[in-house]
Amino acid sequence: MKRLPLTRRQILSGLSASLLLPVGLRVPGATANPDSVFQHGVASGDPDHSSVVLWTRLTTTAGVAECEWEIAENPTFDHTLQRGRSATGQQRDHTVKVVVDGLKPGATYYYRFRAGAQTSPVGRTRTLPNGALDYLGLAVASCSNFPFGYFNAYEAIARDESVEFVLHLGDYLYEYGPDGYGGGIGAQLGRQHNPPREMVSLTDCRLRHAQYKADAQSREMHAAHPLIPLWDDHESTNNPWQEGAENHQPATEGSWRTRRSASLQAWYEWMPVREPDIGEDPAAYWRHFRFGDLASLVTLETRHTGRAQQIDYDIPALLEMTPDAAETFLRDVVGAPGREMLSADMQAFAAAALAESVSAARPWRMLGNQIPMARMSAPRLDAADMNYLKGRVSSENLQRAQYFQRLGELGLPLYLDPWDGYPRAREAFYQSCQNADVNDLVVLTGDSHSFWQNALYDNGGRAMGVELGTTGITSPGDFLEFGTEGARRMDERLVSSNPEVLWTDGISNGYLRVRVTPARLQADFVKVSNILSRDYHTGMLRSVVMSHSDSGLSYEVAG
Repeated sequence: MKRLPLTRRQILSGLSASLLLPVGLRVPGATANPDSVFQHGVASGDPDHSSVVLWTRLTTTAGVAECEWEIAENPTFDHTLQRGRSATGQQRDHTVKVVVDGLKPGATYYYRFRAGAQTSPVGRTRTLPNGALDYLGLAVASCSNFPFGYFNAYEAIARDESVEFVLHLGDYLYEYGPDGYGGGIGAQLGRQHNPPREMVSLTDCRLRHAQYKADAQSREMHAAHPLIPLWDDHESTNNPWQEGAENHQPATEGSWRTRRSASLQAWYEWMPVREPDIGEDPAAYWRHFRFGDLASLVTLETRHTGRAQQIDYDIPALLEMTPDAAETFLRDVVGAPGREMLSADMQAFAAAALAESVSAARPWRMLGNQIPMARMSAPRLDAADMNYLKGRVSSENLQRAQYFQRLGELGLPLYLDPWDGYPRAREAFYQSCQNADVNDLVVLTGDSHSFWQNALYDNGGRAMGVELGTTGITSPGDFLEFGTEGARRMDERLVSSNPEVLWTDGISNGYLRVRVTPARLQADFVKVSNILSRDYHTGMLRSVVMSHSDSGLSYEVAG
């Protein structure tokens, strides 16, 4: 029986051609000064109340190289608070990472590096605040695919003075080669992936990180704000689970464990995060960030430490499936026991962190979550929708629409890689939240290349909180293969087909801005007008204000 595993990336594999620029238009990518030893800029991140990670990389062929670092309370470095020297070498790809301790809570600092006669750009960073706090500003980012366009949203984040920290929810980079996802646009923009092959080995991973960090707009964002990063799938490869991945072929690409280890090693080298202690599992990366008496942010790991293998839809079986059979498939196959998303350690950590947040009486509890959590069945498309698409889209994309239509008719999830593919795990997580007296989660989600405002409920209909999804920095929305108007129709059908989906936009690129005070949390869905050139402007698609109520969270649309 023919089997077509329609994962989201495979569904979108033909999208690049439909978004190609006019023939002959070529814009060079942003590059750093080729003579600079600091071609990859500076970055900071993984803050706590008294320390923060500072990062740079030395562009050199020396086996061992050294640099100086310093940190001050102002950008002119009139009074340096701390300084030191760090050595690096080929064993860590000449990256430099310093954990600076003894800092004041809730303070802004400036830092720089020196190597020989050269001085790095100045970076700005912050520690987490203690005690009474009346404001927190986060930018939430995801899905920055280099070939698909310019990182204009990164530049906008860098210049957004209401932002204090950047929460990056993963897909910070993509593993594909020049003939893969986004390659067609990358060829026209002069933004093709380096190395010009799929990212498999440690050398591949290091070169890919280097390419992304050398981008001028990426460097500006990293220098402006400290980063709180998670990984999703593409830091290793598409749709991984504990023992493999959809986009890993052992026969030609070797051991999955070796490939995953290489991707994690490069991630730790190139990201401003604390290293795992000796003997710790590097895949077990989760955090609890405490922002004074105002908010907790708990970050999840949903790819490498607990996840069971994804289920693929069988296309011929879908065509013959009855509604009763679809219900059985959801209950007995998708909902089978043992289909975990979080490891036991991850689940216990999150439960303890949420319980601590409640006991500390912080009003806001946020989750850094890679993949959509809300229940999301495929859009129910009617005859008018299909007639609209006929003649406007290719036959291949019309077949995709028919596939979505069939899923919608059966009430099946749009995709099975997100939490919808692991309903028992989602319910168990909700139960652990309820055990901690939490029904006011603010789940911050990436991965989907769409903006979302979702309501979350457990199986018994009890409110669990809200989900706020950010779109791609450059990666395109799933339905743009149907054109802008077709994608808008699909978004509308998603809302009308799903009680948990209150609003969505899969057309725009940009970022989510979250501004928190004791009484309210405001979510601003910020779009960039263009990613195919550096000429762009930002705009507000929607602004939602949330506050606490007797039943959990209430909201009103502010714009």
